[in-house]
Amino acid sequence: MKNILIFTILFTGLSACSDYAKILKGSDYSQKFVTANELYDQKEFDKAIVLYEQIYQHAPKSGEGEVSYYRMATSYYAIEDYYMAQYYYSSYMQRFPYSDKSEEVMFMIAMCSVKNSPEYSLDQTETELAISNVQQFVDRYPGSYLVDSCNLIIDQLRYKLELKEYEAVALYDRTENFKAAVAAGEIFMEHYSRSKFLEEVHYMVVKNSYFMTINSIESKKSERSSQTIERFRNFAIRYASSKYLKELENYVAALEKIK
Repeated sequence: MKNILIFTILFTGLSACSDYAKILKGSDYSQKFVTANELYDQKEFDKAIVLYEQIYQHAPKSGEGEVSYYRMATSYYAIEDYYMAQYYYSSYMQRFPYSDKSEEVMFMIAMCSVKNSPEYSLDQTETELAISNVQQFVDRYPGSYLVDSCNLIIDQLRYKLELKEYEAVALYDRTENFKAAVAAGEIFMEHYSRSKFLEEVHYMVVKNSYFMTINSIESKKSERSSQTIERFRNFAIRYASSKYLKELENYVAALEKIK
């Protein structure tokens, strides 16, 4: 019985493959459409894509053609080929500009960008594109029920950019690249004025400003000393109870002696 069951399963599978091959090579586009939809419902997206492509090429302006093009995009998204999915969703918007799926498709274009956003430690060009695409959706459909989700996604993507910039400041600090740490830290504070890393970054700016000063040539020490003291004063006003305050006070006291 076990052998019979295995044979039945294999025979059924081979028969299905044979039927698919015949439909694929055939010219009955109605049957192709029915089979493609069955495969789509069964989540056999790779096979469905091939048939949908044939259907669209055969009748690009028909109802079946539009459905096929949309389902190609959705199939690519389902198999996590987000670049291809984004291509087809974007092309769908161009080819079917009056579709009742426009809102959904524009959201999916943005989601493809979000899925392509890499880990924060990598290049963040895709993340910036994702933020732009999600924001475009919000701007175009401000009343959409998806807007709250989009705003949350934008916050998450921006945090990824924030974390990358914070790590850059921290790396310059660890490697004693004083000038770069100060410059990167000040840019960070300008861009992320509400960051949870703000106190730490401000501390690194003052600390590295101090070390940059004492390692400067004599002609630059006076100016850089004044800049460091000013940075410290701003830090002390903002973080009066900071755990870093005593350390920074010692740096400033040392600079006062130099002056």
